[in-house]
Amino acid sequence: MQPSPPPANADLDEPRLFFNRELSWVDFNWRVLALAIDERTPLLERVKFVAITASNLDEFIQKRIGGLRRQEAAGVTQLSDDGRTPTEQLRLLHRATTQMHQRMTALWETELRPRLAQEADIHVLNYADLSTEQRALLYERFHDEIYQVLTPLAVDPGHPFPFISNLSLSLAVLLRDRRRGTLHFARIKLPQPRLLEVEGECTRNPKPHYFVPVEQVVTAHVEELFPGMELVSVHPFRVTRNADVRRNEEEAEDLLEMISAELRERRFAEVVRLEVDQAMPEYDRQLLMRELNLRPEDVWEVDGLLDLTCLFALTEIDRPALKYEPWEPVIPPELRYEGESKDAPNIFAIIRRGDLMVHHPYDSFAVSTQRLLEEAAEDPNVLAIKQTLYRTSDDSPIVAALIRAAERGKQVAVLVEVTARFDEANNIEWAQILENAGVHVTYGLVGLKTHTKATLIVRNEEGRIRTYCHIGTGNYNPKTARLYTDLGLLTCRPELGRDIVNLFHFLTGYAPAQRYEQTLVAPVYMRDRFEALIDAEIAHQRQSGNGRIIAK
Repeated sequence: MQPSPPPANADLDEPRLFFNRELSWVDFNWRVLALAIDERTPLLERVKFVAITASNLDEFIQKRIGGLRRQEAAGVTQLSDDGRTPTEQLRLLHRATTQMHQRMTALWETELRPRLAQEADIHVLNYADLSTEQRALLYERFHDEIYQVLTPLAVDPGHPFPFISNLSLSLAVLLRDRRRGTLHFARIKLPQPRLLEVEGECTRNPKPHYFVPVEQVVTAHVEELFPGMELVSVHPFRVTRNADVRRNEEEAEDLLEMISAELRERRFAEVVRLEVDQAMPEYDRQLLMRELNLRPEDVWEVDGLLDLTCLFALTEIDRPALKYEPWEPVIPPELRYEGESKDAPNIFAIIRRGDLMVHHPYDSFAVSTQRLLEEAAEDPNVLAIKQTLYRTSDDSPIVAALIRAAERGKQVAVLVEVTARFDEANNIEWAQILENAGVHVTYGLVGLKTHTKATLIVRNEEGRIRTYCHIGTGNYNPKTARLYTDLGLLTCRPELGRDIVNLFHFLTGYAPAQRYEQTLVAPVYMRDRFEALIDAEIAHQRQSGNGRIIAK
């Protein structure tokens, strides 16, 4: 039921004026799923959007549902901006997210899976549909690669219920003792890869692909793991744990150790969702619910393949006709030059001619922002490099450039935001790698998350110090820079350089009372300045009717 519209003269704290933060996320993710539903989207891109929707939903359940569950358990009654308690929000979100999950699963099972087979010769088969030859190939693979990895874990008075890791796929196995007739439960954690390709000789072009879910292969041979027992049922299940672990940065003596401890705690956090095969017997469900301390509404029945993030693997198949045409970023005109001539201008000379605005993914990240860091690392005139890192790629050329700079004796300081959600482990690793290379590393500001994307390069030019800056909206990540829309400014304007120098003094030292000439820095000055600008436009509108605000 939709709330009634607010009155025209409502106060600004009227709940009906606000969208619920969590429900609006669900609305946003429907836009992602809509691209998978849209038949104008290339077929393998539709599959990718299903996988992205599944991944986004997993993250939402871990963080946002997990956070609301924690509030509910703590007896929090504070209302959200739209006037709802945590319990009310959970009830609405359960309906919204399960509807999305059901639509996503049905889209895969009833439309995309058949169309992949019919139109692309890419088959995700059930084990029962395999030929005798294909089953023989998989049986050989089961014994060569899978059997040794499997660890069946019994549940009885002598075997406590096993720990089940977050987002892992497992089999619930119900067995009967042939002599005593008693029922027994066991759990098997399934290995990767999730989709096993069945190889075979074929001369067709393009080559057909046949995949079988690993859970079905293990199920077909599971009796070999329990000799002497009667197999009653085997069904897959998957758990999602709460990732919203409370942290108190004010009391932390070491932020890096606190985040490391949080990651360890998160592994064992409460389970907030149990996904089960629709045909799982009630005995198995009740046992899992009891052992995992779950309510009936926490159990999601899935009529099809569990964990559709596995579909990312299908999008790696080389079928250009089934994908968007690859976008090749262009080189901004200011950065173009022919060949590798010694006379080619370095990027500092180019920036001195005038500010350079780059718009990713249309403008190349590699020849602009990345090039700036790489040239700075090699340039003997560069004295210092400072940078913020929020998320970067696994094989980051940005980190490699920072390490090279430190190895060449430059002063390099990097703020690595170790609290970046779901990237904490990667960022801790990068921080340690940078520290080991001699880079001065800080881990962010207590109580704040550093979203600033800024680089400062200090260069000696014929005895004169000049600063070069990159200020951007996107992460220093060459992979996402080919996907996400972001802006970056490369400049050597002195007033901006002074601001970024002061910003890094604030980020790395004890200097909160900074003054900035041209930049708005949150949470110190940005909101006050925005409110002043808004008030000015209100005054212009009242006085002459020409007030205007353009915001994105």
